[in-house]
Amino acid sequence: MRSSGDAGLRERETADPEGQDRLFHRGRGPGRLTVVGLGPGDAALLAPMAAEALAGADMVAGYTAYIDLVPPGLLAGKEVAATGMTGEVARCRLALEAAAAGRRVALVSSGDAGVYGMAGLALEMLEAMGLGGQVAFSVVPGIPAVCAAAALLGAPLTHDFAVVSLSDLLTPMEAIRRRLDAALGADFVLALYNPRSRRRSGHLALALALAARHRPPETPVGMVKKAFRPGQEIRVTPLAAADPDWADMLTLVVIGNTATRLAAGAMLTPRGYAGKYDLAP
Repeated sequence: MRSSGDAGLRERETADPEGQDRLFHRGRGPGRLTVVGLGPGDAALLAPMAAEALAGADMVAGYTAYIDLVPPGLLAGKEVAATGMTGEVARCRLALEAAAAGRRVALVSSGDAGVYGMAGLALEMLEAMGLGGQVAFSVVPGIPAVCAAAALLGAPLTHDFAVVSLSDLLTPMEAIRRRLDAALGADFVLALYNPRSRRRSGHLALALALAARHRPPETPVGMVKKAFRPGQEIRVTPLAAADPDWADMLTLVVIGNTATRLAAGAMLTPRGYAGKYDLAP
């Protein structure tokens, strides 16, 4: 039996067969909030739909470091509301209140706004503030950090993989540890967000120690710092030689599974083609 939510989704799908309506939710008022994923930070990797959303906004809100990733031309003539690292709730409330007042607001995140980004918080607060019927809400995807890092490492994610954030600011460390152990035990390639900060200097070391229980010491580990941004650095080492102190909050770490290897100097997790087809000329 289909729920009312499913029915509503089906109605929306059939009412918009060509995908012209990009809004997930339509409010009665004129204001709208679009949560925009900026991608890795290189302007060349900003999705056209994201650029369109930014161009059409009259207010842009976000973390100061993410506002700096927006091409200046897309900020010209707009109100910009920037807050610090721990100001997520404040800037989200500001953005929603502006949208409720009739503004066209773009709330920006790096990477993809739905992957450890602002989309979830914005939707939670839209509900909590009772603005669901007033504010039109949409999310524009961006290239996630995990995909940007994987591209620079080669092809480490071409088979099943898991993504875990090592930040325990909102998630208990015991839950993070259970997820790490489960993913590693199931032989997923493991991608790690937020691997290390000054306050959390030991979390990546713990993750690598857990990996060593499930992986051979020669397993490739890739670390990408500031992917597609100035100062970009890439390091690939065997698991046994991986240095957790090299990473920081702008680093994404990829731990291979038991099949991951180096091919032409790049990380490769084979999907199984060689076992089914003759790949040699």
